[in-house]
Amino acid sequence: MTDQKTIIDPVFGFIKIPIGLLLDIIKHPLMQRLTRIKQLGLTSVVYPGAQHTRFQHSLGAFHLMSEAIVSLRQKGIFIFDSEAEAIQAAILMHDIGHGPFSHVLEHTLIKGISHEDISLLMMERINQDMNGDLNLALKIFKNEYPKRFLHQLISSQLDMDRLDYLRRDSFFTGVTEGNIGSARIIKMLNVVDDNLVVEHKGIYSLENYLTTRRIMYWQVYLHKTTVGYEKVLVNTLMRAKQLVKEGYSLFAPPALKYFLEHDVDAEWFNLHEEALDNYAHLDDSDIWSSLKVWADSDDTILSMLAKNLLNRCLFTVEVREEKPTIEEINEIKATLAEKTGISIDEAHFLMSLDCIQKDMYDITDDHIDVLYKDGSIKDIAEASEILNIELLSKKICKYYLSYQRI
Repeated sequence: MTDQKTIIDPVFGFIKIPIGLLLDIIKHPLMQRLTRIKQLGLTSVVYPGAQHTRFQHSLGAFHLMSEAIVSLRQKGIFIFDSEAEAIQAAILMHDIGHGPFSHVLEHTLIKGISHEDISLLMMERINQDMNGDLNLALKIFKNEYPKRFLHQLISSQLDMDRLDYLRRDSFFTGVTEGNIGSARIIKMLNVVDDNLVVEHKGIYSLENYLTTRRIMYWQVYLHKTTVGYEKVLVNTLMRAKQLVKEGYSLFAPPALKYFLEHDVDAEWFNLHEEALDNYAHLDDSDIWSSLKVWADSDDTILSMLAKNLLNRCLFTVEVREEKPTIEEINEIKATLAEKTGISIDEAHFLMSLDCIQKDMYDITDDHIDVLYKDGSIKDIAEASEILNIELLSKKICKYYLSYQRI
């Protein structure tokens, strides 16, 4: 009788899961739902290999957490077995509240509640199913536990979540610039005054990590084609929701229909227990099966948008430094209305304007601290000789103007 299960992962090789609480979490239906949700949403429109799931990412982050625990213990950092199991459980479940297609749902069918909030609701439900065995994991996840560095391993500027997704997304997209030295960074981790630090020998790996994040965000996560494709989906769901509100009979699986029929926000989640049940049943297949039916809808706009998604007919996307003028936007709306035969009032469904901001290193957030041999500590911004931290921490805003191709 073995005391652990082994999973073969394409990025890290063998991942060992202890039999007991951690394996029970992996087997839980809320966790298994992540096998039906792609990690990178619609990014496969640009990088066809990006077919990996949030479940795979969660296992990868768990593996790195296990490696970090071993590394820190070898340096004399005391971590109880119960604490080790708790942070492994927390990192396994850190993404459990994600909906289909990354953040698309958060801004369309659900308002005012983030996937992090929903993750917490789901973790609490799993904790009930497991008779309170996750109390410590939840405490650490919410940063309510005295040992702060344990929470930093789960959520900080150098957590196991980021170390896995950069490496994994690089692997599956084929963007080799994103391949970070996660093993070396983990080996260089240490704790000083209850704060996670990186030993000076790992500074080059840190510099590569921060540079890599910048490359991956603008080349993969915020690629203009991916953003444009996501806007088609957002507008499709918004159109579907409007039609349902107007009494239009629309096909949708029960879980998706629930969110089309109700205006769901944080308060709604608190007052309606079935909201979380329906959310837990939502995955990528609900959206795709609906799109296939909506493509034949007699609503011109819904049909056009659904066909766009099914047949890879992307919005034209212009990335700009300056915000387009109202006159320019109105001109595009008028052209779209004329060419497609819809009203100018409805033309906004065929276009989108977004300002996307991203910094790669937030100097006001958890610092990445570098530990020197003499015991002194410097922020990476001060320690690095080659990184322009002022540039990395600058919030770069780009305007994405996208609209239907005619």
